[in-house]
Amino acid sequence: MPALLAVLTVEFSLDGNDNLKAKRRVANSLKQKLRNTFNVAVAEQGTEDSLTRLRLQVVSVSNNERHLRSRMDKCCLMMEAVCSERMIASEVEVYAAD
Repeated sequence: MPALLAVLTVEFSLDGNDNLKAKRRVANSLKQKLRNTFNVAVAEQGTEDSLTRLRLQVVSVSNNERHLRSRMDKCCLMMEAVCSERMIASEVEVYAAD
């Protein structure tokens, strides 16, 4: 069975944020909790120049699509539960890693 790669993209609106330090605090907290809980790779993507938007991409590899989708769903639910910022978008994509 081929390896599969799942990418979860989640975007938050940091309403009222006006400094990079506060944005980094939110991002680093989420990234560390995801890494510790789910053993996934996490990075900020595409919103580095914005103080009011945060987009994180979470990546995991498995040979079982159901397992990957379940892990990504749990990651998304955990981020929504622990982050006080408003989640405005989330999307999961699964790719075959040939």
